[in-house]
Amino acid sequence: QVQLVESGGGLVQAGGSLRLSCAASGRTFSRCTMAWFRQAPGKEREFVAAIMWNAGISSHADSVKGRFTISRDNAKNTMYLQMNSLKPEDTAIYYCAADLRGATPRATPSRYDYWGQGTQVTVSS
Repeated sequence: QVQLVESGGGLVQAGGSLRLSCAASGRTFSRCTMAWFRQAPGKEREFVAAIMWNAGISSHADSVKGRFTISRDNAKNTMYLQMNSLKPEDTAIYYCAADLRGATPRATPSRYDYWGQGTQVTVSS
């Protein structure tokens, strides 16, 4: 079993930066594919980025390419999302998720077995 706890959200002005962290418990973290999703009010959960267990393969949604970067530190059981050049449309609750099979990163929420509680990111204009 894997437990996930997000942190690092907050209020930031447009053009600013935040770094989200996802701390994982459980011995299987290093073999999981990890991902970030986000959900804005009234909208469906949206894929942001994902990274394979060895950090060799990652994927970013077109809407965040060039602005957000996913990374992980298996020694610390932690995944990160560096968010730069934030826009008001990035406002959402950000969730981390784990795929225990360690598969190639996928954008479909149903592929992921465990989820964190989320952290709020608000970008003001």
